[in-house]
Amino acid sequence: MIKDITIGQYVPGNSFVHKLDPRIKILISLIYIVDLFIVNNFKGYIFIVAFTAISILISKVKLVYIYKGLKPIFILVLITAVLNVFMTSGTNPPLFRWKFLVVYREGLVMAAFMTIRLVFLIVGTSLLTLTTSPIELTDGIEKLLNPMKKIGVPAHELAMMMTIALRFIPTLMDETDKIMKAQMARGADFQSGNIIQRAKSLVPILVPLFISSFRRADELAMAMEARCYRGGEGRTRMKQLKLTNRDFTASTCTAALVFVSVLSRLWWS
Repeated sequence: MIKDITIGQYVPGNSFVHKLDPRIKILISLIYIVDLFIVNNFKGYIFIVAFTAISILISKVKLVYIYKGLKPIFILVLITAVLNVFMTSGTNPPLFRWKFLVVYREGLVMAAFMTIRLVFLIVGTSLLTLTTSPIELTDGIEKLLNPMKKIGVPAHELAMMMTIALRFIPTLMDETDKIMKAQMARGADFQSGNIIQRAKSLVPILVPLFISSFRRADELAMAMEARCYRGGEGRTRMKQLKLTNRDFTASTCTAALVFVSVLSRLWWS
């Protein structure tokens, strides 16, 4: 279950999406997330579903990776949907009433919207990390943050920290899985008991995991220092970021999606 988490993983490929400039992919992902909250009707989400499906097909990323990325959030989506169903009030007569539980049509609609938004939010961000290598992601974030250097923002350091943190998620998941199996082989039980007992049983996992994380961080710092790594000003890059026709094509398609989403909000709301 833990090893199924795909956040931070990169799947090498030679598709149209893989070849996009990382800056364009990051900006498209941000616009895509904003667009998810612009749409306020089910008809508008048809265009988002079509855009997402076409992006996945063009990227040639196997659907199993997308499914693995969604598995960890199923419980979160379920809790969010239930809370929206029972916590959202409406002007119309309730559809269901039992003691203090009341369900309105507006609650069901809001729950459906939040479920769709969360699912496609994870799908969109997973597609970004699955088709962009850590080095490209670092360069893309740094280039986008460069204008903020004028106000003292350490662009390179921020980009490096975010990328390393993202890159180490799969590694930490593998480490957690190994520690859990080792503890279970020694008779540890992580399934039975109440919430407090389960929380206490996680202590033998967290302690070695923190120690392992600090050790890996120290080894990474020593390796970068030994290679005379120096980021920021004066750093040379083997691959220079250049915009191509495919980047303009992807940007045009994204702009068209936003335009259609705004129109759907105005026409069908």
